[in-house]
Amino acid sequence: MLDFPRWKVWLLTLTVLFGILLAVPSMLPAQAREKWPSWLPGPTIALGLDLAGGSQLLLEADIADAAKQRLQKMEETVSTELRRNPRLDIGDVSTAGGRVSFMVRDPRQVDAAVERLRTLTQPVGLSGSRDWDVQVVDATRIVLTPTASGASRSLKNAMTTARDVVRRRIDPQGTKEVTVINQGEQRILVQVPGVEDPEALKRLIGQTVRLEFKLVDLTADAGQVATGRAGAGSQVLPLADGTGAMAVKRRVMVSGEQLVDAKQSFNQDGQPVVSITFNSAGARRFGRVTQENVGKPFAIILDDKILSAPNINEPILGGQAQISGNFTVESANQLAVSLASGQLPVKLNFIEERTVGPDLGRDSIRKGVIASIVATLAVMLFMLITYGRFGVYAVIALVVNALLILGIMALFKASLTLPGIAGFVLTIGAAVDANVLINERIREEQRRGRRVLDAIDTGYREASTAIFDANITNVIAAALMWYFGSGPIRGFAVVLMIGIVTSVFTAVNLTRMMVALWVRRARPKALHI
Repeated sequence: MLDFPRWKVWLLTLTVLFGILLAVPSMLPAQAREKWPSWLPGPTIALGLDLAGGSQLLLEADIADAAKQRLQKMEETVSTELRRNPRLDIGDVSTAGGRVSFMVRDPRQVDAAVERLRTLTQPVGLSGSRDWDVQVVDATRIVLTPTASGASRSLKNAMTTARDVVRRRIDPQGTKEVTVINQGEQRILVQVPGVEDPEALKRLIGQTVRLEFKLVDLTADAGQVATGRAGAGSQVLPLADGTGAMAVKRRVMVSGEQLVDAKQSFNQDGQPVVSITFNSAGARRFGRVTQENVGKPFAIILDDKILSAPNINEPILGGQAQISGNFTVESANQLAVSLASGQLPVKLNFIEERTVGPDLGRDSIRKGVIASIVATLAVMLFMLITYGRFGVYAVIALVVNALLILGIMALFKASLTLPGIAGFVLTIGAAVDANVLINERIREEQRRGRRVLDAIDTGYREASTAIFDANITNVIAAALMWYFGSGPIRGFAVVLMIGIVTSVFTAVNLTRMMVALWVRRARPKALHI
């Protein structure tokens, strides 16, 4: 246990120095950090919402909108799949009553249509149920009814996607310390430190940004459109500028789900527009639709409002297009960010918002630092009085442990929260537990009459087993808190896990190296511990 070759001494020393070097930038004032050499590690600990101030939003999914979108997608799928088969002759597809239904004109084709539709449904779990129930009504009418298990799975998938979309909208570069997590089955919690304007966040997040391209219904009666009515297979949507409404075909020709990029640019007249690029499938579909409908108006629809309806003058085959609609540079850029981050699969409503000022955070930091210093000094004093030289080694290990915690948090860009400071103070207090176990075991071996080297070697070897066992259970508890918890609980768990690992490393390995080097140099005949 006390055999420390030169390579092991250098390895431990360099590891400790690197950890301390990682911690230094976080302890420097902002002016000094600007002068920090670029070739040295420069990550800093990010402060959480409760310390840095910022905005917190709680979003809840609109269940009715989720069901509506699911119904519309199935309607589009049914229309596309069945009309692709020339042998199946079906009537208009309806979504009345929350179900997808249509008539098969030839009774002999009903079974073939049912078999084709069942391949479009998916099993849910191991229960044998499917996400859609397919039934034949009145001999020739087929009805698809959404099942409860299918709706639940669809909502879960939609919330996972919505969480990722919200994160990309807030932090498109992935460089900000934001928190975006699911809470329960229908809610998303958003915390953005340093941002004290929740309204700007709401504008950025709140857009459903459902982009669709549909053909204008040229046969619609103007009088009916004025009253909000349209013929079969069409719908009336308002214009985005509020000047009226327009009838468009229900079928979505191309959707925003097929976008791969969107950015703000300017058209030939110098007006702000949003330039979009489709993926390969979207480009082919967009090109085919524009080829087949040259000379007809093509409506660009955003969140069920018509931005514009330009004529298709020529086929657009490159997979690129422009969205215009009386944008400013700011609004066009905001729409581009929202489109590039992806389409929200479900409408999100804001049910709670909170703004935390930086003054509260500064006060919390001051009190947390005072608590940490007092706890550290008290533990140091106790160890020095109780164990003498071995207490000095424990104090050195304690200081290094605190710096390693800060360095690892900076390296992994972990956010420090108020509960995290509590975890830090708790870790400092518990960090010397391992040294107490080791030192008391060495005392016990001395009382049994062992020589100095044997007492030290046995003390470290026997105490290490108990130390590792005790700390493994603590790591498991912290990991469970991190996995099942959220917000403050996670902040506490992160610091606690890091602190447990670093405290075991410093208390067992670092102090053992220092003791081994001292014994090798001084050759003591007795221990005063």
